Amino acid sequence: MMRENRSLKEVIIESAWELFSEKGYDQTTINDIISKAGISKGSFYYYFRSKDTLLNTLSNVLDNKYKQFEMEMSRDMNRFDELIELNYRMHSYIGKKLDYRLLANLYASQLTKAEDSNLLDRNRYYFRMITRLIDEGQKRGEIVADRPVHEIARFYGLCERALISDWCMNNGEYDLGEMSHQYMPLLFSKFRGKPEK
Repeated sequence: MMRENRSLKEVIIESAWELFSEKGYDQTTINDIISKAGISKGSFYYYFRSKDTLLNTLSNVLDNKYKQFEMEMSRDMNRFDELIELNYRMHSYIGKKLDYRLLANLYASQLTKAEDSNLLDRNRYYFRMITRLIDEGQKRGEIVADRPVHEIARFYGLCERALISDWCMNNGEYDLGEMSHQYMPLLFSKFRGKPEK
């Protein structure tokens, strides 16, 4: 039963974010979400108090995408290059699928702590993934080892948030994926190792 409930919750989350992407957050109603998810109103309210509470599920959506993108990568890929590629893929996805105003509001709520958010939860798959990739990269000489893993992971996350923040502040006027493809390697280049051949 627990597994069934968790998957129903995921169906609601995925349906909601697809609608937020297609119609916009303000134009999406709870009835739209219920219809797309193929569930009853009671099932929706069992998991979520309101449409607003779905905003805190963005980390679930992003983590699922990170899992998908990581599975598509070669396990032999240089870990520095993998981090750069993951950034490009995720920022391309965000730029195409998420409304910059929605992200700007989520980031603003983090600054004021008006809303609880899972975006900076260190137990998220995202943080565990980048920490693991950096650790593996250090062991393979692909990422410098003169800084602790957690410090490099923090800087990586900071660079990603900086790029997204700038995109939001510019009203989503440029291609986030392409901008990240161009600038993330520059921002993160200090951490590229020199693996022995």
